[in-house]
Amino acid sequence: MTPLGGTVPDSALADTVLARLTAAYPEAGDPARAAEARAYMKDIGPFLGIRTPERRALSRAVLHGTPRPDARDCTAVALRCWRLPEREYRYFAVDYLRTHAGRLPSGFLPVARSLIVTDSWWDTVDLLAAHVVGPLVAADPGLRTVMDEWSGDDDRWLVRTALLHQLRHKEATDTSRLFGYCLRQAGHPDFFVRKAIGWCLREYAKTDPAAVADFVGRHRDVLSPLSAREALKHL
Repeated sequence: MTPLGGTVPDSALADTVLARLTAAYPEAGDPARAAEARAYMKDIGPFLGIRTPERRALSRAVLHGTPRPDARDCTAVALRCWRLPEREYRYFAVDYLRTHAGRLPSGFLPVARSLIVTDSWWDTVDLLAAHVVGPLVAADPGLRTVMDEWSGDDDRWLVRTALLHQLRHKEATDTSRLFGYCLRQAGHPDFFVRKAIGWCLREYAKTDPAAVADFVGRHRDVLSPLSAREALKHL
């Protein structure tokens, strides 16, 4: 387990949310489903065994009547959920951050980084990349230099985040960085990085198919077959 960085700030809202959450979620757990989920997720950690629709219904009940959070509240909720062992608490935190991403300042990025590199797997990393990190960078282009750093990091999940953070940017995509990151990591040995290269290119192909086709055509010799196949999947 990678240690989770950052001090958890005081937050009365987080106190309320976590008290409700830790009372509601365990009661809905199913040990058999928990074992299945843990096996499917390659034993990344324990699960309570709550199906997604049921979990989200419980989450709405937990949050009923609570005020809109500020950045301090979001930080406290996320870090406290990440310190609980079962994976469903991380999913709650990710959903919470997605809902309130527009209220998060640039200074939240180090918190997002801590979440990304702690007990990392695609189930949390991908949503944080596209729905939390992406909006932060879109709101503050100065954070692009941090993405430049992440795109060359030794941690594969930071690399994947840098590749995926523009998934929802469409016409606002910084194409020099999109293609540059893909080329920089074209020879990466890890499946999740190669898959992310193909995914971000495939997504941008919905906006500019000619540009993606041209990029893959010019760099097919260095792109992995997986990346190229994923990039051209719908062209």
